[in-house]
Amino acid sequence: MRVDPFILYEPAQLTSSIVFATPHSGRNYSQDFVDRIILDAHAIRASEDAFVDQLFLPVTALGAPLLAALVPRAFVDLNRSCEELDPALIEDMRSTGSSARVTSGLGVVPRVVAAGRPIYHGKISMKEAQARLQDVWHPYHQRLQALLDVTRAKFGHVVLIDCHSMPHEAANPGLRSKTSPEIVVGDRFGAASDPKFVECVHAAFADVGFRVSRNMPFAGAYISQHYGKPKRGQHVIQIEIDRSLYLDEASIEPLASFADFQTRLRVVIEKIVEVEKGKDRIAAE
Repeated sequence: MRVDPFILYEPAQLTSSIVFATPHSGRNYSQDFVDRIILDAHAIRASEDAFVDQLFLPVTALGAPLLAALVPRAFVDLNRSCEELDPALIEDMRSTGSSARVTSGLGVVPRVVAAGRPIYHGKISMKEAQARLQDVWHPYHQRLQALLDVTRAKFGHVVLIDCHSMPHEAANPGLRSKTSPEIVVGDRFGAASDPKFVECVHAAFADVGFRVSRNMPFAGAYISQHYGKPKRGQHVIQIEIDRSLYLDEASIEPLASFADFQTRLRVVIEKIVEVEKGKDRIAAE
Protein backbone atom coordinates (compact mmCIF):
# COMPACT_ATOMS: atom_id res chain seq x y z
CA MET A 1 0.00 0.00 0.00
CA ARG A 2 1.34 3.39 -0.99
CA VAL A 3 1.95 5.83 1.88
CA ASP A 4 1.65 9.60 1.52
CA PRO A 5 5.21 10.99 1.55
CA PHE A 6 4.42 14.09 3.62
CA ILE A 7 1.77 16.16 5.33
CA LEU A 8 1.46 19.92 5.02
CA TYR A 9 0.15 21.79 8.05
CA GLU A 10 -1.05 25.19 6.88
CA PRO A 11 -1.94 28.29 8.89
CA ALA A 12 -5.41 29.78 8.63
CA GLN A 13 -3.67 32.73 6.97
CA LEU A 14 -0.09 32.99 5.74
CA THR A 15 1.33 35.91 7.70
CA SER A 16 4.97 34.88 8.05
CA SER A 17 7.86 34.79 5.59
CA ILE A 18 9.14 31.66 7.35
CA VAL A 19 8.54 28.08 6.19
CA PHE A 20 9.25 25.23 8.60
CA ALA A 21 10.07 21.68 7.45
CA THR A 22 10.96 18.38 9.14
CA PRO A 23 12.43 16.06 6.47
CA HIS A 24 13.53 13.32 8.89
CA SER A 25 10.49 13.09 11.17
CA GLY A 26 8.67 10.39 9.17
CA ARG A 27 7.65 7.30 11.13
CA ASN A 28 5.22 5.50 8.80
CA TYR A 29 7.04 2.24 8.17
CA SER A 30 5.13 0.31 5.51
CA GLN A 31 4.70 -3.42 6.02
CA ASP A 32 6.43 -4.14 2.69
CA PHE A 33 9.50 -2.29 3.92
CA VAL A 34 9.48 -3.88 7.37
CA ASP A 35 9.16 -7.36 5.85
CA ARG A 36 12.34 -7.05 3.83
CA ILE A 37 14.76 -5.45 6.28
CA ILE A 38 16.94 -7.24 8.84
CA LEU A 39 16.50 -4.71 11.65
CA ASP A 40 13.67 -4.93 14.15
CA ALA A 41 10.96 -2.30 14.53
CA HIS A 42 12.94 -0.44 17.17
CA ALA A 43 16.41 -0.51 15.60
CA ILE A 44 15.17 0.77 12.23
CA ARG A 45 14.17 4.03 13.94
CA ALA A 46 17.75 4.90 14.95
CA SER A 47 18.13 7.59 12.26
CA GLU A 48 14.69 9.09 12.78
CA ASP A 49 14.23 12.65 14.05
CA ALA A 50 11.52 11.32 16.31
CA PHE A 51 8.62 13.69 17.10
CA VAL A 52 10.34 16.80 15.73
CA ASP A 53 7.22 17.43 13.66
CA GLN A 54 5.12 17.49 16.84
CA LEU A 55 7.54 19.91 18.47
CA PHE A 56 7.06 22.42 15.66
CA LEU A 57 3.30 22.02 15.14
CA PRO A 58 2.57 25.32 16.95
CA VAL A 59 4.08 27.27 14.03
CA THR A 60 0.76 27.15 12.16
CA ALA A 61 -0.91 29.21 14.89
CA LEU A 62 1.79 31.83 14.25
CA GLY A 63 1.01 32.17 10.54
CA ALA A 64 3.66 29.81 9.15
CA PRO A 65 3.36 26.44 7.36
CA LEU A 66 5.01 23.18 8.43
CA LEU A 67 5.95 20.54 5.86
CA ALA A 68 6.51 17.23 7.67
CA ALA A 69 7.80 14.02 6.13
CA LEU A 70 5.72 10.92 6.82
CA VAL A 71 7.98 8.35 5.16
CA PRO A 72 11.02 7.53 7.31
CA ARG A 73 14.59 8.51 6.60
CA ALA A 74 15.63 4.85 6.54
CA PHE A 75 13.46 4.41 3.43
CA VAL A 76 14.41 7.62 1.60
CA ASP A 77 16.60 10.42 2.94
CA LEU A 78 15.05 13.73 1.86
CA ASN A 79 18.16 15.64 2.91
CA ARG A 80 20.25 14.03 0.19
CA SER A 81 20.46 14.70 -3.52
CA CYS A 82 18.45 12.28 -5.65
CA GLU A 83 21.75 11.53 -7.40
CA GLU A 84 23.43 10.25 -4.21
CA LEU A 85 22.76 6.59 -5.02
CA ASP A 86 24.86 3.91 -3.37
CA PRO A 87 26.47 1.28 -5.64
CA ALA A 88 27.09 -0.88 -2.57
CA LEU A 89 23.31 -1.14 -2.11
CA ILE A 90 21.83 -0.87 -5.60
CA GLU A 91 22.22 -3.66 -8.14
CA ASP A 92 23.87 -3.07 -11.52
CA MET A 93 25.15 0.35 -10.57
CA ARG A 94 28.70 1.32 -11.30
CA SER A 95 30.64 3.48 -8.86
CA THR A 96 31.07 7.05 -10.10
CA GLY A 97 33.14 8.57 -7.34
CA SER A 98 30.61 8.59 -4.52
CA SER A 99 30.50 11.24 -1.81
CA ALA A 100 31.62 10.46 1.74
CA ARG A 101 27.98 10.21 2.78
CA VAL A 102 27.22 7.59 0.14
CA THR A 103 30.40 5.66 0.92
CA SER A 104 29.37 5.48 4.57
CA GLY A 105 25.97 4.07 3.59
CA LEU A 106 23.98 7.28 4.06
CA GLY A 107 22.93 8.06 0.50
CA VAL A 108 19.46 9.06 -0.66
CA VAL A 109 18.40 5.43 -0.22
CA PRO A 110 20.29 4.56 2.96
CA ARG A 111 22.14 1.29 3.36
CA VAL A 112 22.59 1.71 7.12
CA VAL A 113 21.01 3.48 10.07
CA ALA A 114 22.82 5.24 12.90
CA ALA A 115 25.95 3.52 14.21
CA GLY A 116 26.41 1.87 10.80
CA ARG A 117 23.89 -0.95 11.30
CA PRO A 118 22.90 -2.49 7.93
CA ILE A 119 19.26 -2.23 6.93
CA TYR A 120 19.21 -5.05 4.35
CA HIS A 121 20.69 -8.42 3.66
CA GLY A 122 22.05 -7.91 0.15
CA LYS A 123 21.07 -5.32 -2.44
CA ILE A 124 17.93 -3.74 -3.85
CA SER A 125 17.17 -3.19 -7.54
CA MET A 126 17.65 0.09 -9.37
CA LYS A 127 13.95 -0.09 -10.25
CA GLU A 128 13.03 -0.10 -6.57
CA ALA A 129 15.40 2.75 -5.76
CA GLN A 130 14.00 4.88 -8.58
CA ALA A 131 10.43 4.10 -7.47
CA ARG A 132 11.22 5.45 -4.01
CA LEU A 133 12.56 8.66 -5.51
CA GLN A 134 9.51 8.99 -7.75
CA ASP A 135 6.99 8.28 -4.98
CA VAL A 136 8.62 10.09 -2.07
CA TRP A 137 11.65 12.27 -2.84
CA HIS A 138 10.36 14.20 -5.84
CA PRO A 139 6.86 14.95 -4.41
CA TYR A 140 8.38 16.27 -1.17
CA HIS A 141 10.84 18.55 -2.90
CA GLN A 142 8.29 19.77 -5.42
CA ARG A 143 5.96 20.75 -2.58
CA LEU A 144 8.77 22.36 -0.63
CA GLN A 145 9.86 24.51 -3.57
CA ALA A 146 6.25 25.49 -4.23
CA LEU A 147 5.90 26.64 -0.61
CA LEU A 148 9.08 28.68 -0.87
CA ASP A 149 7.95 30.26 -4.14
CA VAL A 150 4.54 31.27 -2.80
CA THR A 151 6.02 32.72 0.38
CA ARG A 152 8.79 34.60 -1.40
CA ALA A 153 6.30 36.04 -3.90
CA LYS A 154 4.19 37.40 -1.03
CA PHE A 155 6.92 38.79 1.20
CA GLY A 156 9.83 39.43 -1.16
CA HIS A 157 11.97 36.82 0.58
CA VAL A 158 11.55 33.49 2.38
CA VAL A 159 13.39 31.79 5.22
CA LEU A 160 13.27 28.00 5.40
CA ILE A 161 13.86 26.63 8.89
CA ASP A 162 14.99 23.04 8.32
CA CYS A 163 14.28 21.24 11.60
CA HIS A 164 16.25 18.23 12.83
CA SER A 165 17.30 16.46 16.02
CA MET A 166 20.68 15.06 17.00
CA PRO A 167 21.73 12.31 19.40
CA HIS A 168 22.96 13.78 22.67
CA GLU A 169 26.45 12.37 22.13
CA ALA A 170 26.65 13.78 18.60
CA ALA A 171 26.58 17.41 19.69
CA ASN A 172 30.17 17.20 20.84
CA PRO A 173 31.38 13.97 22.42
CA GLY A 174 34.53 15.70 23.64
CA LEU A 175 32.65 18.11 25.88
CA ARG A 176 30.85 17.62 29.17
CA SER A 177 27.05 17.63 29.04
CA LYS A 178 26.95 21.04 30.73
CA THR A 179 29.08 22.64 28.03
CA SER A 180 28.03 20.83 24.85
CA PRO A 181 25.56 22.67 22.59
CA GLU A 182 21.87 21.91 22.98
CA ILE A 183 21.04 23.63 19.69
CA VAL A 184 23.12 23.83 16.53
CA VAL A 185 22.21 26.56 14.05
CA GLY A 186 23.63 25.87 10.59
CA ASP A 187 23.88 28.06 7.49
CA ARG A 188 26.73 26.33 5.67
CA PHE A 189 29.14 28.90 7.08
CA GLY A 190 27.26 31.83 5.59
CA ALA A 191 26.48 30.31 2.19
CA ALA A 192 22.82 29.39 2.81
CA SER A 193 21.41 32.51 4.46
CA ASP A 194 21.86 36.20 5.03
CA PRO A 195 23.60 36.57 8.41
CA LYS A 196 20.81 38.76 9.81
CA PHE A 197 18.36 35.84 9.71
CA VAL A 198 20.89 33.49 11.30
CA GLU A 199 21.57 35.97 14.08
CA CYS A 200 17.84 36.23 14.73
CA VAL A 201 17.48 32.45 15.11
CA HIS A 202 20.63 32.11 17.19
CA ALA A 203 19.59 34.92 19.54
CA ALA A 204 16.05 33.56 19.95
CA PHE A 205 17.39 30.24 21.27
CA ALA A 206 20.10 31.86 23.40
CA ASP A 207 17.67 34.35 24.97
CA VAL A 208 15.53 31.47 26.25
CA GLY A 209 18.60 29.88 27.86
CA PHE A 210 19.70 27.23 25.35
CA ARG A 211 23.38 26.59 24.72
CA VAL A 212 23.78 27.34 21.01
CA SER A 213 26.60 26.68 18.56
CA ARG A 214 26.93 27.80 14.96
CA ASN A 215 27.68 25.28 12.18
CA MET A 216 29.51 22.90 14.50
CA PRO A 217 29.17 20.00 14.25
CA PHE A 218 26.32 20.36 11.72
CA ALA A 219 26.35 23.08 9.08
CA GLY A 220 23.60 21.76 6.81
CA ALA A 221 23.39 19.16 4.04
CA TYR A 222 21.54 18.91 0.71
CA ILE A 223 18.50 21.02 1.63
CA SER A 224 20.64 23.89 2.88
CA GLN A 225 22.97 23.65 -0.10
CA HIS A 226 20.24 23.33 -2.73
CA TYR A 227 17.66 25.80 -1.45
CA GLY A 228 19.91 28.33 0.25
CA LYS A 229 20.12 31.15 -2.31
CA PRO A 230 20.46 34.37 -0.31
CA LYS A 231 21.04 36.57 -3.37
CA ARG A 232 17.64 35.45 -4.69
CA GLY A 233 15.89 36.13 -1.39
CA GLN A 234 15.69 32.44 -0.45
CA HIS A 235 17.40 31.61 2.83
CA VAL A 236 17.86 28.32 4.69
CA ILE A 237 18.77 27.80 8.32
CA GLN A 238 19.16 24.30 9.71
CA ILE A 239 18.31 23.66 13.36
CA GLU A 240 19.55 20.60 15.26
CA ILE A 241 18.01 19.94 18.68
CA ASP A 242 19.62 17.68 21.27
CA ARG A 243 17.17 14.76 21.52
CA SER A 244 17.82 14.25 25.21
CA LEU A 245 15.95 17.50 25.89
CA TYR A 246 12.62 15.96 24.96
CA LEU A 247 13.15 12.26 24.16
CA ASP A 248 14.15 9.07 25.92
CA GLU A 249 16.73 8.11 23.32
CA ALA A 250 16.83 4.45 24.36
CA SER A 251 13.09 3.81 24.06
CA ILE A 252 12.45 6.53 21.41
CA GLU A 253 9.52 7.78 23.46
CA PRO A 254 8.76 11.37 24.49
CA LEU A 255 9.86 12.34 27.98
CA ALA A 256 7.25 13.28 30.56
CA SER A 257 8.55 16.83 30.12
CA PHE A 258 7.85 16.82 26.36
CA ALA A 259 5.00 19.33 26.63
CA ASP A 260 7.12 21.64 28.79
CA PHE A 261 9.92 21.55 26.26
CA GLN A 262 7.48 22.21 23.43
CA THR A 263 6.21 25.27 25.32
CA ARG A 264 9.77 26.50 25.74
CA LEU A 265 10.43 25.93 22.05
CA ARG A 266 7.26 27.82 21.15
CA VAL A 267 8.66 30.88 22.92
CA VAL A 268 11.70 30.64 20.64
CA ILE A 269 9.54 30.26 17.54
CA GLU A 270 7.41 33.23 18.54
CA LYS A 271 10.52 35.36 18.89
CA ILE A 272 11.75 34.34 15.44
CA VAL A 273 8.37 34.85 13.76
CA GLU A 274 7.74 38.23 15.40
CA VAL A 275 11.15 39.57 14.40
CA GLU A 276 10.55 38.45 10.82
CA LYS A 277 7.06 39.97 10.75
CA GLY A 278 8.59 43.26 11.84
CA LYS A 279 11.11 43.09 9.00
CA ASP A 280 8.34 42.17 6.55
CA ARG A 281 6.28 45.21 7.59
CA ILE A 282 9.27 47.52 7.22
CA ALA A 283 10.06 46.10 3.76
CA ALA A 284 6.44 46.61 2.66
CA GLU A 285 6.36 50.29 3.71
